[in-house]
Amino acid sequence: MSPVLDPVLPAPYRWIASERASDVEITQAVADPVFAPVGKAWWIAVLASMPFVLWFIGSISWLFYKGIGIWGINSTVVWGVAIANYVWWIGIGNAGTLISSMLLLTRQQWRGSINRFAEVMTLFAVAIAGMMPIIHVGRPIYAYWLAPYPNTMALWPQWRSALVWDFWAIISYLLFSIMFWYVSLIPDLATMRDRTRTRAGQVLYGAFALGWRGSARHWNRLKTLHVTMAALGVPLVCSVHSIVGLDFAASLMPGWQESIFPPYFVVGAMYCGFAMVIILALAIRWGLSLEAIITANHFDVMSRILLMASIVMGYSYATEWFMAWYGGQHSDRSVVVFEFTGTYALLFWALLFCNVLLPQTLWFPAVRRSLPALVVICVAINIGMWLERILIIWNTLSHDYMPSVWRSFHFTFWDWSFLIAPLGLFAFLFLLFVRLVPAVSMFDMRDLSHKEGAA
Repeated sequence: MSPVLDPVLPAPYRWIASERASDVEITQAVADPVFAPVGKAWWIAVLASMPFVLWFIGSISWLFYKGIGIWGINSTVVWGVAIANYVWWIGIGNAGTLISSMLLLTRQQWRGSINRFAEVMTLFAVAIAGMMPIIHVGRPIYAYWLAPYPNTMALWPQWRSALVWDFWAIISYLLFSIMFWYVSLIPDLATMRDRTRTRAGQVLYGAFALGWRGSARHWNRLKTLHVTMAALGVPLVCSVHSIVGLDFAASLMPGWQESIFPPYFVVGAMYCGFAMVIILALAIRWGLSLEAIITANHFDVMSRILLMASIVMGYSYATEWFMAWYGGQHSDRSVVVFEFTGTYALLFWALLFCNVLLPQTLWFPAVRRSLPALVVICVAINIGMWLERILIIWNTLSHDYMPSVWRSFHFTFWDWSFLIAPLGLFAFLFLLFVRLVPAVSMFDMRDLSHKEGAA
């Protein structure tokens, strides 16, 4: 693949290259990588991700053995990397279903090339996010206390606790995301059932295809259900990350009492999630040779959305600073000053550079078409969004109302472990996905091919 993408076609864009326009060619391009012999690149990637998976398992085991004292948290900064990871991963997870749902409802034809792996990204990211609060509480054996179920001890959750809100947010969103992803996958599973040559593959894909035969009745019910779920998915996604924002905004801490936090968190989730989708799209485009299906136009459009989100994020930051000044509270103003000049000031300036300044280069078409530039910008955005999550915690907890209890957070090896190792687990799960399930929706691309042909 060329390091510079092909020139973007003028509107209306074409989303499938002419050399892969027929139904048979689209099906072959998407299905063949699943049936093809496993290549060296895939094995190398799996072997490279396995040490991180083992590292993550070992870190959790050591945490359970020694306790949360292995982290850099203290009596003042009681939240640390685990909670920042939770907010970051749930943000990435929210973006996949939000992107797919919104693009389906607004009839954006280009969604067909990215919706499948964006939704899978949601499943893996939410699963990792769900581990973090359980790990953080220090007593994971009691995590089931968060679920309201009848029991002889008459034990019920504390509904004023953010843990309970997060429990229901994660569970409801994960179950919905699984169903939303699976419904759109059924026709492709039937295609895989019909194309595989092994008995085991026919039985496995056939069982999950639920007897799909592609009749007009089947298609009508599938599309009705899919659009209905998309309409339910958008408010659900917004509510889930709004709840995460309320974990902070519902408190009385300076810097956290912000009514902008719920929408600010939703936009932040879409922002880092779209950046992750672009990274995955680039990897899948190269690894599965899908240049004809994931075209230069897709990256151009997604880059424009990133540019819009970066402007909204900059506006959100400015709103926080303005409201701290306008509110007149000394504690709020002190937190803002601490952000710019305090212990973590260098990280805060890096956050602004990654989330606001660097993405402004996407105004230039040459940058939106440059593969290396997109990789750098998207990685920087995800780094910046993680810094935002951790600094929301550190700046407020390190600079509370009482100067006598001001303390700083200091990383330990195990903090780095819970930051880096889950990325390897995510990559490992994604590598398994591309070998078992079509990474791109075949029926969406075939439908798009017919529409572009008619146009």
